[in-house]
Amino acid sequence: MNDATLDQDYLAKRQLKRGSAGWLLLAGLGVSYVISGDFAGWNFGIAEAGWGGFVIAAGLMGLMYFALVLSLAEMSAAIPAAGGGYSFARQAMGPAGGYLTGLAVLIEYALAPAAIVIFIGAAVEELLGINGPAVYALFYAVFIGIHLTGAGEALKVMMVISGLAVFAILATALALFGVFDTGRLFDIAPTDAAGASAFLPFGWAGVWAALPFGMWLFLAVEGVPLAAEEAKNPARDVPRGIIGAMLFLLVTAVLVVVLLAGAAGAGAIGASGVPLVDALKAADHPTLATLVNVLGLAGLIASFFSIIYGYSRLVFALSRAGYLPKRLSLTSRRKAPTWALVVPGVFGFLVSLSGEGDLILGMAVVGATVSYALMALSHILLRVKRPELARPYRTPGGILTSGVALVLSLVALSGVYAFDPRAFLYTLGLFAVGAAYFFLYSKNTLVAKTADEEFALVADAEESLEASPAN
Repeated sequence: MNDATLDQDYLAKRQLKRGSAGWLLLAGLGVSYVISGDFAGWNFGIAEAGWGGFVIAAGLMGLMYFALVLSLAEMSAAIPAAGGGYSFARQAMGPAGGYLTGLAVLIEYALAPAAIVIFIGAAVEELLGINGPAVYALFYAVFIGIHLTGAGEALKVMMVISGLAVFAILATALALFGVFDTGRLFDIAPTDAAGASAFLPFGWAGVWAALPFGMWLFLAVEGVPLAAEEAKNPARDVPRGIIGAMLFLLVTAVLVVVLLAGAAGAGAIGASGVPLVDALKAADHPTLATLVNVLGLAGLIASFFSIIYGYSRLVFALSRAGYLPKRLSLTSRRKAPTWALVVPGVFGFLVSLSGEGDLILGMAVVGATVSYALMALSHILLRVKRPELARPYRTPGGILTSGVALVLSLVALSGVYAFDPRAFLYTLGLFAVGAAYFFLYSKNTLVAKTADEEFALVADAEESLEASPAN
């Protein structure tokens, strides 16, 4: 059997279902990744920086994400592979750069569901009085099970859940418009910190520490390109999907950041575990507050569900290329990456048993910021090294735009250290272990020598399967 046949046999067992998602489903996926961040977590940035300081921090992070999304839109159209950031970085920086980028994204995507399921457990306890490992295990099992039914089915379920969460945010915004008062935005007294004022009660140091919370309003939207191999028309649908998701998330971010503090006061929102609910109670909407409390669980589930999708596609791509054990990229009869769904799910469940949701979330943010810097750098290098690469979509501003994303991602990384050095150091430890695995072992097990060769093999296998009588 020749190498070509070996390649065909190998890749035939590692195929995702193409044509499962148009741009609207992809935009929904992007919103679903992030939507839980509108319900809670971001607001603790107000406690670090005051309302004005947090607006600056969130504005900078919104700019970083928007610049990154525009850069990813170009790369995803030019390189429509399931690995997302890993695939772009491998093309730009070779196997080592590709793996390290994929590793950083994997740390983010494997840890984020573990943090979210802890928050889901707290919400279930509030509603039903039960919590703990059994709840965590149930949610992992049910939603991994839905993903195993196939991508198209899973994405449609995700859209419904996300729709409920979006309804809760829009209903809250409409209810709070009538009681908005700008005076409540500045009810935190200035401290004696450097640069402190009514607008920046904790000074400029507060803005720095609030950067990770500004990220929480957009964290994981970069995962849309992970669905590239399941898109109907990747070159068109992925850029539309990720840009559409980002624009929608900018709107919801403005609504919650401005209206909640304007209704209940910056001090109260900065200390709230359920800011939408508390703002509605302060505005005398108890019935809607109860409904939003229930739908807040839908927001958490939407992000939990969609990030499981994201990590499975990343693990699938890294495994298919030989960076991770090859068994992890085997797909089922329904073209679902079975082991890429199950194994990281078991890891996430074990991590969730620590109960330290805030620490786990901080570690996920560290992984995210490292990956953002590497993905932005990939865009710059591809523009310089591969000017001939077909680019159906081109980033407005070119490398200036990705340069903004690169600089702000490094600033955001320093902000995580300012807020939680423990999360920073633990994540670097995980990153070092993962890097050692590559340099000591898996660099010798890669399926293809170059990114172009890998993508060509995948394309050839897809064409062969489409031409097969069995299809």
